[in-house]
Amino acid sequence: MKQLISVCTLALAATLPFTVLAQSKATTAEATAMVKKGVVAIKAGKDKVYAEVTAKDAKWVDRDLYLVVYGLDGTVRAHGANAKLVGENLMDMLDIDGKPYVKERVELAKSKGSFWQDYKFTNPTTKKIEPKSMYCEKLDDMAVCAGVYK
Repeated sequence: MKQLISVCTLALAATLPFTVLAQSKATTAEATAMVKKGVVAIKAGKDKVYAEVTAKDAKWVDRDLYLVVYGLDGTVRAHGANAKLVGENLMDMLDIDGKPYVKERVELAKSKGSFWQDYKFTNPTTKKIEPKSMYCEKLDDMAVCAGVYK
């Protein structure tokens, strides 16, 4: 009996890191929900939301998930992972593979309204460049986005 308990304990201990890892990454449903919540909040008062997002308020940052707002000219209006980007025009920004992801994001916002976009970006929790899927919705002259790392 003691041997069975030991084996079960070891098996549980071996799977625990994978369970924790799986819970540490945001899901596509969480990203979509954050964007929808952001759109509603921005409609009620965008300057307040921009400040909250950029200050990493817990409403807008959850593990590796955070809100980002771009103007359709490529200028960052709010960024939940990197406040230094606010006010910068990133239209010509390329990911590690040379993909002009901000330009593509702006074009998708203008043509589709809501969409998922894949590119590579630095994960704020691991500090590594990882594949990312970003969900965005166009709102007036901006794209409100949040994404998941794969």
